[in-house]
Amino acid sequence: MNGPAAPKDPEKKRPYFYIMRDKEIFGSKWEDGRGIQFLYQDSGRLISSAQIVGNIEDEELLKLLETVEGFRKVVHSIGVSVETEDPKEQVEFIFQMYGKNDLYGGGTNLTATFPGDGAEKRIYLADADWQVDDHVPGQIKILMETPEKLAKASVRFYLNDGFTAPEVCEEQNVDVNGLPYKKMIEKSLIQTGNTYRIYRAIRQARLGEDVTLAYIGGSITQGAGATPINTECYAYKSYERFCEIVGKKENVHFVKAGVGGTPSELGMIRFDRDVLRDGVQPDIVVVEFAVNDEGDETKGDCYESLVRKILKLPNHPAVILLFSVFADDGNLQDRLIPVGLRYDLPMVSVKNAVVPEFYEKEHRILTKNQFFYDMFHPSNLGHTIMADCLANLYRETIKAVEEKSIVDSDYRAELFDGKPAIGCTFDDIRLLDKKDGFEKAVIDCGGFTQTDTVLQSVEMDLNLDLTPEFPYNWMYDGAVSKEAYFEMKITCKALVMVFKDSGEVDAAKAEVYVDGTWVRTADPYVNGWLHTNPLLIFAESETKERTVRIEISEGDEDKKCTILGFGYVE
Repeated sequence: MNGPAAPKDPEKKRPYFYIMRDKEIFGSKWEDGRGIQFLYQDSGRLISSAQIVGNIEDEELLKLLETVEGFRKVVHSIGVSVETEDPKEQVEFIFQMYGKNDLYGGGTNLTATFPGDGAEKRIYLADADWQVDDHVPGQIKILMETPEKLAKASVRFYLNDGFTAPEVCEEQNVDVNGLPYKKMIEKSLIQTGNTYRIYRAIRQARLGEDVTLAYIGGSITQGAGATPINTECYAYKSYERFCEIVGKKENVHFVKAGVGGTPSELGMIRFDRDVLRDGVQPDIVVVEFAVNDEGDETKGDCYESLVRKILKLPNHPAVILLFSVFADDGNLQDRLIPVGLRYDLPMVSVKNAVVPEFYEKEHRILTKNQFFYDMFHPSNLGHTIMADCLANLYRETIKAVEEKSIVDSDYRAELFDGKPAIGCTFDDIRLLDKKDGFEKAVIDCGGFTQTDTVLQSVEMDLNLDLTPEFPYNWMYDGAVSKEAYFEMKITCKALVMVFKDSGEVDAAKAEVYVDGTWVRTADPYVNGWLHTNPLLIFAESETKERTVRIEISEGDEDKKCTILGFGYVE
């Protein structure tokens, strides 16, 4: 009988820091039938996680994490643990480095397979076959055998000699029923505004009449950071809060139309298609673009135009302006609040509620690590806080009307009298694509004869299945066509092109001309990921016929380019 093999000597104890700790994940159904969770680390996300979760303040160390070269200098090994419902379930972990020339295919993959029993598995960087195209830490993928199940994941970096990390701090659970939490939520209310439209929806819901709550915004409204994304997102949670407040649910309906990485410049174009689909007439619309609109080329004109577009709907819905926040404490509420003041709208600032708590020393009830999933998106708790902020607005509206007898009148008659706060250039913008035409637009597709099916896709409403954005598009494929242009004669005064961004090596740039004059380059690598990007072509005061020509940039004729659609104002 053989005795047990001698155990290895214990490894040298190394300092470490977490980039995620007991993070809730959800395995969306993947192509091979397994569940997958993507955790993006590029564009500053890894550094933010090191700061927020790992409490790293060393600027030199943080700077090194920006590149694969620096990452290898800092990190000795990666400790990974995943806890699934079935501890015997096999989990595959992949930390993908992005390539410089081939973004998704050129970098090293650090991989490990292990049971989902919560035990840590170490990945040693010295064992990896590093690639010459390695550029930046890209994304983490966690694959689980069973899809659509919750799990918890932790990832920590053990450091090479010469680097140190602070001790891991324990956090107190957030008491969402306590008075300090309630006081924090109350700070989110900027103003109830004119209560007429919201209270009308509340009264109709109480009476059993059909009422629809709709949400339009960016990735936070899509539900990013929430696991599962469909039921743990702030949108659905706030819908549930509304149903609890009015005491009804069967007659209260839910529409969610969030698209990641997109500003109100795109929201105003897709509003009719994504929110008003199937004849929906929303009674309350929550608008959430306060952390997305840095990309709004009009610096607020598009945002106000979207708000006005909604207010002008035949059924006169209530519009709520919701201001979310990034992990750097930033948002654009100072730019957008004047729009709410101009139309006396209810406004809710998540920033006002949570940011003071992050820096409270003695009686802090919430940390950044608890609120944020990553540098851009809230965790499940963060989404709960956002939902509670909206619920506070509903309760304060009821209190104002029923307890304080503040009865506002319907102000639709004078709502648009006077000047806008920022601008109203795009109030009447409409979508033009292969499906929705325009009689004053004559299109010569040139070589843009194909239809792109590799599109940014999102979870709409309560669905976990993905809905592709702008499926009725025009795609140029240099392998099929050599007519490297698209031309349109259109009579309008403003035009926005919706263009597909990409990180693939075969994506082409395009040059945009109006009446023979070059206007701009449409570059799919500006954002560098599969993304729906609005590009302002022109905005003039006069409606007239213009010729818009889009030509594939010289040298890119053998690649691919997709025009997803246009937004036009007659």
